Amino acid sequence: MAAGRGRSRRVSLPGVAELLRPAAPGPDDGDLRRASGREKHTQKITVYLSAEELLDLERARLALLRYGAAADRGRIVREAIAVLLADLDARGRDSLLARRIVTVNKAANNETEASADDATSGTAQEVG
Repeated sequence: MAAGRGRSRRVSLPGVAELLRPAAPGPDDGDLRRASGREKHTQKITVYLSAEELLDLERARLALLRYGAAADRGRIVREAIAVLLADLDARGRDSLLARRIVTVNKAANNETEASADDATSGTAQEVG
Protein backbone atom coordinates (compact mmCIF):
# COMPACT_ATOMS: atom_id res chain seq x y z
CA MET A 1 0.00 0.00 0.00
CA ALA A 2 1.41 3.39 -0.93
CA ALA A 3 2.00 6.03 1.72
CA GLY A 4 -0.54 8.81 1.98
CA ARG A 5 -3.66 6.90 1.00
CA GLY A 6 -5.17 7.36 4.45
CA ARG A 7 -5.53 3.68 5.27
CA SER A 8 -3.76 2.15 8.20
CA ARG A 9 -1.94 -1.15 7.91
CA ARG A 10 -2.53 -1.76 11.57
CA VAL A 11 -5.15 -4.40 12.25
CA SER A 12 -6.95 -4.11 15.56
CA LEU A 13 -7.38 -7.59 17.01
CA PRO A 14 -7.74 -8.55 20.66
CA GLY A 15 -4.72 -10.08 22.33
CA VAL A 16 -4.62 -13.42 24.11
CA ALA A 17 -5.10 -11.73 27.49
CA GLU A 18 -8.19 -9.94 26.18
CA LEU A 19 -9.69 -13.15 24.79
CA LEU A 20 -9.04 -15.14 27.97
CA ARG A 21 -10.07 -12.51 30.48
CA PRO A 22 -13.15 -13.37 32.55
CA ALA A 23 -16.26 -11.43 31.56
CA ALA A 24 -17.56 -11.21 35.13
CA PRO A 25 -16.57 -8.22 37.28
CA GLY A 26 -14.15 -8.71 40.14
CA PRO A 27 -15.06 -9.00 43.81
CA ASP A 28 -17.21 -6.25 45.27
CA ASP A 29 -15.20 -4.05 47.60
CA GLY A 30 -18.16 -1.79 48.26
CA ASP A 31 -16.81 0.93 45.93
CA LEU A 32 -19.43 3.08 44.27
CA ARG A 33 -17.36 3.41 41.11
CA ARG A 34 -16.81 0.55 38.73
CA ALA A 35 -14.51 0.28 35.75
CA SER A 36 -16.43 -0.09 32.53
CA GLY A 37 -15.06 -3.56 31.81
CA ARG A 38 -15.70 -5.36 28.54
CA GLU A 39 -17.76 -3.06 26.41
CA LYS A 40 -17.26 -0.80 23.45
CA HIS A 41 -15.73 2.47 24.58
CA THR A 42 -16.79 5.51 22.59
CA GLN A 43 -14.71 8.09 24.45
CA LYS A 44 -10.96 8.30 24.07
CA ILE A 45 -8.05 10.12 25.65
CA THR A 46 -4.38 9.94 24.81
CA VAL A 47 -1.97 9.52 27.68
CA TYR A 48 1.77 9.69 27.16
CA LEU A 49 3.86 7.51 29.47
CA SER A 50 7.55 7.33 30.09
CA ALA A 51 9.30 4.11 29.10
CA GLU A 52 9.54 3.24 32.80
CA GLU A 53 5.80 3.80 33.39
CA LEU A 54 4.91 1.66 30.38
CA LEU A 55 7.23 -1.08 31.62
CA ASP A 56 5.60 -0.88 35.08
CA LEU A 57 2.17 -1.21 33.46
CA GLU A 58 3.31 -4.27 31.52
CA ARG A 59 4.80 -5.78 34.71
CA ALA A 60 1.46 -5.22 36.45
CA ARG A 61 -0.35 -6.95 33.56
CA LEU A 62 1.98 -9.94 33.83
CA ALA A 63 1.64 -10.06 37.63
CA LEU A 64 -2.15 -10.08 37.31
CA LEU A 65 -1.88 -12.85 34.75
CA ARG A 66 0.15 -14.92 37.26
CA TYR A 67 -2.62 -14.33 39.82
CA GLY A 68 -5.19 -15.68 37.35
CA ALA A 69 -6.57 -12.21 36.56
CA ALA A 70 -5.85 -11.67 32.87
CA ALA A 71 -6.35 -8.05 31.80
CA ASP A 72 -5.08 -5.86 29.01
CA ARG A 73 -3.37 -2.55 29.74
CA GLY A 74 -6.52 -0.56 28.98
CA ARG A 75 -8.52 -2.58 31.51
CA ILE A 76 -5.81 -2.08 34.14
CA VAL A 77 -5.84 1.67 33.55
CA ARG A 78 -9.66 1.84 33.72
CA GLU A 79 -9.65 -0.19 36.97
CA ALA A 80 -6.93 2.02 38.47
CA ILE A 81 -8.89 5.14 37.56
CA ALA A 82 -12.07 3.73 39.10
CA VAL A 83 -10.26 2.80 42.32
CA LEU A 84 -8.52 6.18 42.64
CA LEU A 85 -11.68 8.16 41.91
CA ALA A 86 -13.71 6.10 44.40
CA ASP A 87 -11.04 6.82 47.02
CA LEU A 88 -11.13 10.52 46.10
CA ASP A 89 -14.93 10.55 46.45
CA ALA A 90 -14.79 8.78 49.81
CA ARG A 91 -11.77 10.47 51.42
CA GLY A 92 -11.39 13.80 49.63
CA ARG A 93 -8.11 15.53 50.44
CA ASP A 94 -7.00 12.48 52.44
CA SER A 95 -7.28 10.24 49.37
CA LEU A 96 -4.16 8.74 47.87
CA LEU A 97 -4.65 10.67 44.62
CA ALA A 98 -5.07 14.06 46.31
CA ARG A 99 -2.11 13.51 48.63
CA ARG A 100 0.18 12.46 45.77
CA ILE A 101 -0.81 15.35 43.52
CA VAL A 102 -0.52 17.89 46.34
CA THR A 103 2.95 16.54 47.17
CA VAL A 104 4.10 16.72 43.54
CA ASN A 105 2.68 20.23 43.12
CA LYS A 106 4.41 21.45 46.29
CA ALA A 107 7.73 20.00 45.11
CA ALA A 108 7.30 21.65 41.69
CA ASN A 109 6.45 24.99 43.31
CA ASN A 110 9.53 24.76 45.55
CA GLU A 111 11.71 24.04 42.50
CA THR A 112 10.19 26.99 40.63
CA GLU A 113 10.76 29.32 43.59
CA ALA A 114 14.35 28.10 43.96
CA SER A 115 14.99 28.69 40.24
CA ALA A 116 13.48 32.17 40.49
CA ASP A 117 15.66 32.94 43.54
CA ASP A 118 18.76 31.72 41.67
CA ALA A 119 17.89 33.85 38.65
CA THR A 120 17.25 36.92 40.81
CA SER A 121 20.46 36.51 42.81
CA GLY A 122 22.44 36.01 39.59
CA THR A 123 20.99 39.22 38.14
CA ALA A 124 21.74 41.14 41.34
CA GLN A 125 25.37 39.96 41.31
CA GLU A 126 25.81 41.00 37.67
CA VAL A 127 24.42 44.50 38.39
CA GLY A 128 26.43 45.04 41.57
